[in-house]
Amino acid sequence: MRIKRIETYVLRVELSNGEAFAYSQSWYDSRTAMVVEIECDDGTTGFGEAFGPPFVNAATIESVYKPILVGRDPLDRDALWLEMYNRLRDHGRKGSVIEALSAVDIALWDIAGKHFGAPVCSLLGRRYRDRVEAYATGLYRKRAPDNTAALVKEARGYASAGFRTMKVKIGFGFDYDLEVTRAIREAVGSEVRLAVDANHAYDVAAALKVCRALEPLGIEWFEEPIVPEELEGFRQLRARTSIPIATGEAEFTRWGFRDLISARAVDIVQPDACVVGGLTEAIRVADLADAWHVRCLPHVWGTGVAIAAALQLLAMIPPCPPSLYPIEPMLELDRTSNLFREELNTRGYDLQNGFVAISARPGIGVEINRRILEKYRVST
Repeated sequence: MRIKRIETYVLRVELSNGEAFAYSQSWYDSRTAMVVEIECDDGTTGFGEAFGPPFVNAATIESVYKPILVGRDPLDRDALWLEMYNRLRDHGRKGSVIEALSAVDIALWDIAGKHFGAPVCSLLGRRYRDRVEAYATGLYRKRAPDNTAALVKEARGYASAGFRTMKVKIGFGFDYDLEVTRAIREAVGSEVRLAVDANHAYDVAAALKVCRALEPLGIEWFEEPIVPEELEGFRQLRARTSIPIATGEAEFTRWGFRDLISARAVDIVQPDACVVGGLTEAIRVADLADAWHVRCLPHVWGTGVAIAAALQLLAMIPPCPPSLYPIEPMLELDRTSNLFREELNTRGYDLQNGFVAISARPGIGVEINRRILEKYRVST
């Protein structure tokens, strides 16, 4: 079996004005994605996805990784990973070149699973669980006459739908953060777990002020309070608040997470398979976190391909530590408007009572809707 064809798809769909939303860095008026398809000479195909700037990621695959891969054995995943990484090692040990590598790696795992007739987690003998609790990622800033009231209504909807954990987007200033989070806590009650995510909007002093104000609300974790480069800042913040500190969606490879974890800078690491270097590297990060007794809670943001890859990763994360009632990892399930999350993978995801089943189908378990792939494809 040899790799015959590699094709990238940049996808885009506009959001209506009522669907637009903001996090601390910008507004979203559209949803974009970059998906890669790898086809082998026996007809086996695999799909992967890259988080990040879609045109840059597609160009990296087309111009750098594709010449390395065509004609090669797709089952040599680790050797191919290192060759791709080393080709751009002098120019990008973090960022979009690793995100592009992530998409390729996920597609190669998808091919391997189909070749052997098994899900990725079973290929490695690491199926720790058959289902995983999902938490709702939403509660972004809205263009609404009363933003707080709109977010309270949204949070109540998640609770009614069976979500027992949800994440609030903050980072819009102290007063906003406190008002919105407090209103949501009062609306959903103490039994629903709340996390907050500032998308690195603050410095240490401002983040600490927010922490002190939110501590009485029983926050599960504070995600990306400060910029990802500020390792010492994370360490200082963690030492001065009772809220667990989480980060990792903007970190890359085992080496980046090695520095983050060994500095004892965080309580929770959040590798994203579409960012960190694919499933190959995400598994390494999960094992690294396990060795240091740090919780691993993957970040997920993308199409149905990203969700499928994340579910396979979640099956492989060991309980940390093992016990009768371990703290289990959860699936981050984006609830904002995203046609590609709902319609690109025709097999979808099975959400029942706040839990999602982990696919036992070969590979990552996706079946791509090619009509969606072509209809929303943007020329590169």
